[in-house]
Amino acid sequence: MSIISQNIKFLRKKKGLTQQAFADEVGIKRSLVGAYEEDRADPKYDLLKKLAVYFDVSLDDFINETIDENWAPKPKSEGSNLRILSITVDKEDNENIEMVPVKASAGYLNGYADPEYVSKLPKFYLPMFKQGTYRAFEINGDSMLPLQSGSIIIGEYLERWGDIKQGDTYVVVSKSEGVVYKRIGNKFKDNKKLKLVSDNPVYDPYEISGEDILEIWKAKGYFSTHLPEPTPEPTMESLTGMMTQMQRSIADLQKNSNN
Repeated sequence: MSIISQNIKFLRKKKGLTQQAFADEVGIKRSLVGAYEEDRADPKYDLLKKLAVYFDVSLDDFINETIDENWAPKPKSEGSNLRILSITVDKEDNENIEMVPVKASAGYLNGYADPEYVSKLPKFYLPMFKQGTYRAFEINGDSMLPLQSGSIIIGEYLERWGDIKQGDTYVVVSKSEGVVYKRIGNKFKDNKKLKLVSDNPVYDPYEISGEDILEIWKAKGYFSTHLPEPTPEPTMESLTGMMTQMQRSIADLQKNSNN
């Protein structure tokens, strides 16, 4: 029996739950509980995260430590923003990608953690997004041009906000700003301030506090009804400009190498 199967069985019994009651609590089939506890199947990573939250243990301990009467929890690592995330699955137990249209953005701020609310959102499944938990957000406005208003961003749920990469794009859900799609302009340390930057230079960057943030989703792809325009053929003028820039770059390299 694996560590994970032992831990699920021990923690379930510690809560005084039958397999059926436990299955109802976490939203899975009773047969899956039996399969996990008998080590006939392994929970997906996203279910492991959900179970760790449910049992109030760190994901690291849940996966790697034998949890019994003598077990003592390790301190939770910095940068972890572990919380219960509401998801839905299809008939094959694949996680759906729930869609948050612009008109539902305001309601999402109150219902993002409500399983009933999330279950009513439009949903779909894409086999290319198998590892991780994903959600789709429709963006509004021209702050992220050339990405057009009405485009749909596919975001992967970011559990550890300390993993944010400066310069990458994310969907940030916050109490004050709602649902926004922005590029991150700083390293996010100690959940202090997050700098949000628009790709459209007309819009100034701004900051929000970590306490204001509800969810962060790392952008992994997008859908748009605006197809890309063909690249224009180079003109003599553009070629001349390219050659001039190349000559300047070579001159700068030579100058730096002589210094």
